[in-house]
Amino acid sequence: MSTPDIQTIKKEAARKMHSAVEVLQKEFAGLRTGRAAVSLLEPLNVEAYGSRMPLTQLATIAAPEPRLLTVQVWDRGMVKAVERAILEGGLGLNPATEGQVIRLPVPPLSEQRRVEITKIAARYAEEARVAVRNVRRHAMDELKKAEKEGGVSQDQVRDLSKQIQELTDQHIHTLDDLLTRKESEILQV
Repeated sequence: MSTPDIQTIKKEAARKMHSAVEVLQKEFAGLRTGRAAVSLLEPLNVEAYGSRMPLTQLATIAAPEPRLLTVQVWDRGMVKAVERAILEGGLGLNPATEGQVIRLPVPPLSEQRRVEITKIAARYAEEARVAVRNVRRHAMDELKKAEKEGGVSQDQVRDLSKQIQELTDQHIHTLDDLLTRKESEILQV
């Protein structure tokens, strides 16, 4: 196997680190704050037509008011399955069904629940930081391997190592900013 190009190593590391940030953003979107957010229901899967399907493929989700979500189910026969998926989703929401529309009032969070959710957010952020650091470690290993095989000089390895460390620091900073914003959003009454 030939040694990877050193610029390819950097590009691949940047891509993987960016993807760790995107994953954290998606996880944060599913965390409940005191406000109704469509993203709260997007991760739910419904047992429909003999398989598990994303809720977004069976219904339209809307947030017409700050503390209310509505789910407009397209197929009348799927209303009960969607309702069951919402109840089993562990979101603490109680559906009120009116025909093909399911209304979900979003209750205000207690202070204790807010603190629990901030801890979950912190755990998600730490997992993302670990993922970014693992990408850095893998990239550094690739650089050392390329140097050992003689394709790259020590100066090039040193320069690229510094660039990868800067990239890592930038992504960690971005993750920390996301966490800070999410925590303030959760704790806001």
